[in-house]
Amino acid sequence: MEYYIRTEPDVNIYVHDLNPNGKKTILFIHGWPLNHRAFEYQFNKLPAMGFRCIGMDTRGFGKSSKPYSGYTYNRIADDIRGVVNALGLRNFVLGGHSMGGAAAIRYMSRYNGFGVSKLALFGAAAPSLTQRPGFPYGLPKENITQIIESSLRDRPQMLRDTAPMFFTKPITQSQSDWFFQLAFEASGTATAACAVTFRDENLFSDLGKIQVPTLIMHGIHDKVCLYPLAVAMNQGIRNSVLVPFENSGHALFFEEQDKFNRELVRFIG
Repeated sequence: MEYYIRTEPDVNIYVHDLNPNGKKTILFIHGWPLNHRAFEYQFNKLPAMGFRCIGMDTRGFGKSSKPYSGYTYNRIADDIRGVVNALGLRNFVLGGHSMGGAAAIRYMSRYNGFGVSKLALFGAAAPSLTQRPGFPYGLPKENITQIIESSLRDRPQMLRDTAPMFFTKPITQSQSDWFFQLAFEASGTATAACAVTFRDENLFSDLGKIQVPTLIMHGIHDKVCLYPLAVAMNQGIRNSVLVPFENSGHALFFEEQDKFNRELVRFIG
């Protein structure tokens, strides 16, 4: 089933709801600069195992509205709450990749984890994607600034340059095309504005507010959200477990999809 859920007067969020009568519900939040279709290899396996899988395109990406503003973690968390309310979700698993993982963490702190029974983070951009005083584990801020400037100048080339960072091995032309097609459905405004958000915002104070069991899955070769971020999340989130993916980079749900699906199913129970 497909829905458009209005979260602001001029913003409609696209939602793809697979197996609505499934035994347990997982709401997936995609990362930058992709959309819900990045989870293709979860959506074609987990519903057959009895799970309800919901993918939403965050504002500015995929089939959702593409307003000029609203690309902060707070606003994206508000959009998640709008989807949760509209679908009446309760006792569900919230899962997020990359910037989607950061947005999921902000949802947990901003709304006290409303409706969420468990949290799953995949290569999440938290607690800070960039290096900060006292936190040397992220990327240099100037690296993200270069991506922002490149996106505003030549977004197709920026995407071609960024795609290899998502994978641990050299990618095929088909993989590059897949990444490019998903990413180019986004608006240029959202692509740049979200990069500003994950460059400048942080979630250090959010981690301690998470009260539900949390699974952290992270590729040890991740070149976008470096593996020490996963260690920091594991230390900052009570009742969390960290599962390293030895043969993955940032796209662990694609590169080790069988292990990813198995670990997620085991965690959900």
